[in-house]
Amino acid sequence: MYLVFFYEHENNNLFVDRDSVFRGLKCGLEEALSVWYPAAGRLTLNPSDGNKLNLWCNNKGAILVEAETQVEISELGDLSQYNDFLEKLVYKPVFDGDFSQMPLVVAQVTKFGCGGYSIGIGISHSLFDGPAAYEFMCAWASNSAVIMKTNKALELPNKLPVHDRGTLLMGKFGHEAPKGVGAKLLQNGNDVVPSVLTRAAAVDHLYQLIMQAAAASSDQIKLDQIENNYVHKTFHLSGELIESLKREVLGGDMGGFSCSSFEVVAAHLWKAKTRALGARKETMVCLQFAVDARNKVEPPLPEGFSGNAYVLASVALTAGEVEQATHKAIVEKIREAKNSVTSNYVKAYTEAVAGPQTSLPPLKELTLISDWTRMPFHKIGFLQKAAAYASPPVSPIPQVAYFMQNPRDNRGIDMRVGLLPHYLSAFTRYFLTNK
Repeated sequence: MYLVFFYEHENNNLFVDRDSVFRGLKCGLEEALSVWYPAAGRLTLNPSDGNKLNLWCNNKGAILVEAETQVEISELGDLSQYNDFLEKLVYKPVFDGDFSQMPLVVAQVTKFGCGGYSIGIGISHSLFDGPAAYEFMCAWASNSAVIMKTNKALELPNKLPVHDRGTLLMGKFGHEAPKGVGAKLLQNGNDVVPSVLTRAAAVDHLYQLIMQAAAASSDQIKLDQIENNYVHKTFHLSGELIESLKREVLGGDMGGFSCSSFEVVAAHLWKAKTRALGARKETMVCLQFAVDARNKVEPPLPEGFSGNAYVLASVALTAGEVEQATHKAIVEKIREAKNSVTSNYVKAYTEAVAGPQTSLPPLKELTLISDWTRMPFHKIGFLQKAAAYASPPVSPIPQVAYFMQNPRDNRGIDMRVGLLPHYLSAFTRYFLTNK
């Protein structure tokens, strides 16, 4: 999970010296790691437990590197739009198959020719989910700012993060839990799970998409492989535009029906992408989005839980059904999927993802959303001020759509989405015109 923060140079910027900036960030990271100590550890595979990941708090440390370029930030153009240069602003350690040697937190501090800086941070998603990563980076930035300003470190926060995984998670999802959609289902589609048990719809739908892709014609598979170089584009949706979209797609008199900005934009995205796909009407298409399970399990996870507590909710329809459905109908489906994430759903989902892992084939029928709108990353002040922009490089899952808070409009959403090149023009037209 990589993210690049841009801090533009200002005439009153006291920290133009690269050494002082790097030293402040280094000391701030050390202070943060003293509290968020799992981030200084490593992951290992446990052969005696089905090769599940273990988090080993062995104090191996994080990696922080510094770099310099003569390029000026202004040369990158609109920072909200993806630029290949982003990939040079993050440190990517080489993975040779040995988890125990891979750092869980890496960062690169780059000074630009204009005097501005970027801070590219990578955090293992097995370690933290979005909210936990956000809290960790806020603590790091807060410590760094104080060190740069007063040469003193902050005291420990009043509310410490909760790092315990085993007691909290295994007590809820241990071996005594009912069996959900597990690894066997992924290996054999004929396995049947009793209907009285909760199934993880996200896993069911993903399996069906894989089977659908396997049955596709060889010509279509070759085309997808040839054009698997996704184009990444950011669409700006102002708060006013989102409210206008709600009125347009839900009608002036909504009869008491209301929806969130996430729901209406997700519905609009799915309809536009499905129309652009041009798939046969009977083709299955799927919308999946992350749901925070902290308050979904019983009892809820404690405040400050620092692990990965997200699961995927899922809606699956045929392409014809999505094209014909109203936005309101799709919003209701999204809401149903969100509400279906119960403690039993989380158990089934947890068991499923604990099975053997493998890489996914190209699944253009899958629309995956990661909602960051409640985590204003651009406001994290690593250099004692908000970033001009916080931009994600290419994700390991290129078709993921990020919903991010617009730095100049708190009610707006910046949507970064990956699309195959031959769908981009049609998607842009359907998404921007709703026609």
